Amino acid sequence: MRPVLPTLFVSLFTCASAYIPASATGPAFSLTMIDAASMPAFRIDDPPAKKAAFRANKNQITAAQNLLKSKGMYSGDASGKLDPATRTAVKAFQKSNGLASTGSLNRATLEKMGIELTEKQKQIPVDPDHFASAKAANSGPRAAPFRATKEQVSEAQRILKSGGMYTGEETGKLDDSTREGLKKYQEAKGLKVTGTLNQLTLEKMGIELNEKQKGGGQERGQ
Repeated sequence: MRPVLPTLFVSLFTCASAYIPASATGPAFSLTMIDAASMPAFRIDDPPAKKAAFRANKNQITAAQNLLKSKGMYSGDASGKLDPATRTAVKAFQKSNGLASTGSLNRATLEKMGIELTEKQKQIPVDPDHFASAKAANSGPRAAPFRATKEQVSEAQRILKSGGMYTGEETGKLDDSTREGLKKYQEAKGLKVTGTLNQLTLEKMGIELNEKQKGGGQERGQ
């Protein structure tokens, strides 16, 4: 009977080892828990960052109200609040200046009014839909291409020369060297770099538009 006891003990030990759950082993269980804890790093359902909204501040609204009053478009107080009466006046201003009649003091409207932007506002690009021609392009016949006049090109060349962006003559011709100067100017002013003397660039330079250009009968791009 003596040889039977060691054999029986070894058999019982082997059977017990075979039935130990895999999850009870230390290293494997710890590794599984670490992986589970790291799962949030791989989430793909996080919402995308929201685009910054352009908002006029109280001082800008007050300045706009004073400007509208001087043009006879607004008769209320310069309260700094964008109330219904102010929005109606803003729409009238926008309509007469080739802008989309939104009633909001967006960047295009503030710049048209000559009201200074804050540094934060300057980082938000102009929305092309805030121009009347952009709205009309989607609903009616295509407008004629925007064309700068010879006088406007000459004035732009003078401005570029004073800023060290152009070294040629004030010829009134939109040649290659003038286009390169315009690209530098547009990049410096946060405009779309096209190398063309479009409406946005003329307005940024403070160059007067003619009546045809103001009327929105031409495309603003080019």
